[in-house]
Amino acid sequence: TGVSADTPFVVNSATGWITVSGPLDRESVEHYFFGVEARDHGSPSLSASASVTITVMDVNDNRPEFTQKEYFIRLNEDAAVGTSVLSVTAIDRDVNSAITYQITGGNTRNRFSISTQGGMGLITLSLPLDYKQERRYVLTVTASDRTLRDNCHVHINITDANTHRPVFQSAHYSVSINEDRPVGSTVVVISATDDDVGENARITYYLEDNVPQFRIDPDSGAITLQAELDYEDQVTYTLAITAKDNGIPQKADTTYVEIMVNDVNDNAPQFVSPHYQGMISEDAPPFTSVLQISATDRDAHTNGRVQYTFQNGEDGDGDFTIEPTSGIIRTVRRLDRENVPVYELTAYAVDRGIPPQRTPVHIQVTIQDVNDNAPVFPAEEFEVLVKENSIVGSVVAQITAVDPDEGPNAQIMYQIVEGNIPEIFQMDIFSGELTALIDLDYETKPEYVIVVQATSAPLVSRATVHIKLIDQNDNSPVLKNFQILFNNYVSNKSNTFPSGVIGKVPAYDPDVSDRLFYTFERGNELHLLIVNQSSGELRLSRKLDNNRPLVASMLVTVTDGIHSVTAQCVLRVIIITEDMLANSITVRLENMWQERFLSPLLSAFLEGVATVLATPKEDIFIFNIQNDTDVGGTVLNVSFSALAPRGGRYFSSEELQEQLYMKRMALTGASMLEVLPFDDNVCLREPCQNYMKCISVLKFDSSAPFIASPSTLFRPIHPITGLRCRCPQGFTGDYCETEINLCYSNPCLNGGICTRKE
Repeated sequence: TGVSADTPFVVNSATGWITVSGPLDRESVEHYFFGVEARDHGSPSLSASASVTITVMDVNDNRPEFTQKEYFIRLNEDAAVGTSVLSVTAIDRDVNSAITYQITGGNTRNRFSISTQGGMGLITLSLPLDYKQERRYVLTVTASDRTLRDNCHVHINITDANTHRPVFQSAHYSVSINEDRPVGSTVVVISATDDDVGENARITYYLEDNVPQFRIDPDSGAITLQAELDYEDQVTYTLAITAKDNGIPQKADTTYVEIMVNDVNDNAPQFVSPHYQGMISEDAPPFTSVLQISATDRDAHTNGRVQYTFQNGEDGDGDFTIEPTSGIIRTVRRLDRENVPVYELTAYAVDRGIPPQRTPVHIQVTIQDVNDNAPVFPAEEFEVLVKENSIVGSVVAQITAVDPDEGPNAQIMYQIVEGNIPEIFQMDIFSGELTALIDLDYETKPEYVIVVQATSAPLVSRATVHIKLIDQNDNSPVLKNFQILFNNYVSNKSNTFPSGVIGKVPAYDPDVSDRLFYTFERGNELHLLIVNQSSGELRLSRKLDNNRPLVASMLVTVTDGIHSVTAQCVLRVIIITEDMLANSITVRLENMWQERFLSPLLSAFLEGVATVLATPKEDIFIFNIQNDTDVGGTVLNVSFSALAPRGGRYFSSEELQEQLYMKRMALTGASMLEVLPFDDNVCLREPCQNYMKCISVLKFDSSAPFIASPSTLFRPIHPITGLRCRCPQGFTGDYCETEINLCYSNPCLNGGICTRKE
């Protein structure tokens, strides 16, 4: 009784034996307490109980375990034998367990030993260490309870001991340097070596005495110059250098450095004058003497011997040379003052020291002018811009030439020598100012050409001058009455209403620089025409996209900002119908083209056709004018239809052709146009075979753009001529080989007799 579910014991109900039912672990539970009850089977049943205590006995079932698997320690190589290095600890959960420790690996040369003390393993040094032989040990330590065991690793890093002193490579150093050695430069680098490592081998260098001209870098041993040397002041220096390591205790070594100073060429030549000036005429012959320079040098012997030279192109680009020993400067070639009026030269005085010293001096040579250059115009041919309408007698321009010479040699006189007949311009002899003697008008003559001469005695030069007039706004825009003929072909098959630009207002301005602006003054209140005010481009309003004819008169104003002009624009919308096109004719006019026909011959043609047909010219509808590209020469095809005088019908094509052909000469006389014979029937060439009949077929294209002339914008409807071949009456088939008998099916009723008429 009183037993928990995880108790590892059960009691046999019949025999009373208590047995183990699960694993036991003394380290988890050492004692178990529970009750046992015995009961008989009598009636009433009687029972008795007893308390049971079970103690679990320990067995060696747990191995020792180190408290730390890895140990790290540093040990100096001069540690004494017997020195305690480290204690390691292992724990065994079993009772009365005796743990022993052993070094089982990594103990090179048996430098270490281990002993068991107080349950711990004490590692001690058993033999002297040598850093050069082994710098690191990794010991494997085993803890055992005689049956089970565990391992850990001990990492021992050996550190170097300061056992060696620094040693210089030489007990005495000797160095030779020049007195001009720059401050901060390295004189010599000395070094010592130390067989130790780490801090024990890190060497620091010291100067034993304070010598202000030198210092030593404590780390590198580099001796550098920190003050200028002078051979004349001191010839040699002796430095005592000590090298100390950073071990404990420090160890040191000392050496001596002897520095000998060499004399150098440290005095530069000095010129007698700080700068020199000379003067020479530009026509002097080559090798003419200009001037002499002189310098001295304080040094002796070769260091004080001076020569003279030009260097690095500072000799006037080779125009001058200098004698090395005398210092006399001479010209090399003829000079040109207009090219170089003043030379800025640099000469050098150089001694013969090693290295040589040199001193520059500035030399200015001024070139004197002679009259050796003719005047020069901007170009042999150039243009001058002059405003038109300049006041007569006023200066309109100044034409000048340049003389590269100077002073009196550069005085220039001007005159016009050609192109001034009749006398239009007058030129001032000294200033070159150009005066207009007449009224200059751009529209009359936009350009004058004269030849002018510039004289610098005895030298002369000429140039051709194009005097171009600058247009002024002194003319009004030009605009005449014009008309827009819009042939509006309304078809169910397509809609080709012109939605883009149809043309421009035919205005222009004689002033080429003017900008024109276009507006409708009146008559266009419904905005049937849309004008671009800056370009004059015209568009048709969509309000005209219908089948109603229209005549609208409008006033158009064009201005250049100062002047304005107004003209009449007549918009005529003619509705072109299928009936008109079907009853139309095309005549051919020789020596004629579209623009010439529209302006001014359109009206003459209408009057001529009206006279021939005896009908009003308002009833004649020209719907196409087109250059004939199938023939040589200039031939214009004009297509039109016309209303008959009475009955309100259109002349048929045959009637038009007959009357115009019969009265062709009268038409020519009335219209002053030469009418050619008709050539619009494509069937004249008999293109059909197998006795087929040729039928001319006309189609019309209304997508062509407007045609422009000075007085008319015309929208053409292009006819497209075609043909169709038809079998003779009574025959059919691809080759007209089948005879047609309409009586074959007895179509007549009531006893009627069918008679063939095919």
